[in-house]
Amino acid sequence: MQRNMYIYIFVMAGVSYLIRVLPLTLIRKPITNRFLRSFLYYVPYVTLAVMTFPAMVEATQSPIAGGLALILGIILAAAGLGLFGVAASCCILVFILEWFL
Repeated sequence: MQRNMYIYIFVMAGVSYLIRVLPLTLIRKPITNRFLRSFLYYVPYVTLAVMTFPAMVEATQSPIAGGLALILGIILAAAGLGLFGVAASCCILVFILEWFL
């Protein structure tokens, strides 16, 4: 069992290393394809959204409170409120909803 664990760790480290090194070694010229540049530009934002949105709904005691806070946050952010205002408003909404639900 102990030996297999070291093999798994070595394989995971190798895969992680290759994922980071291969693009640096294989792609030497600037990327000129507009579609690929646009795709790579949005990858960090999509990754953050995929990790954040489910956590917002599941972190509360009631998924309804989390979902409503998410909707409120989207509306307030679209209206131009800053990050602190959006976060504080969502926290207050979740607190109030969980108090009464």
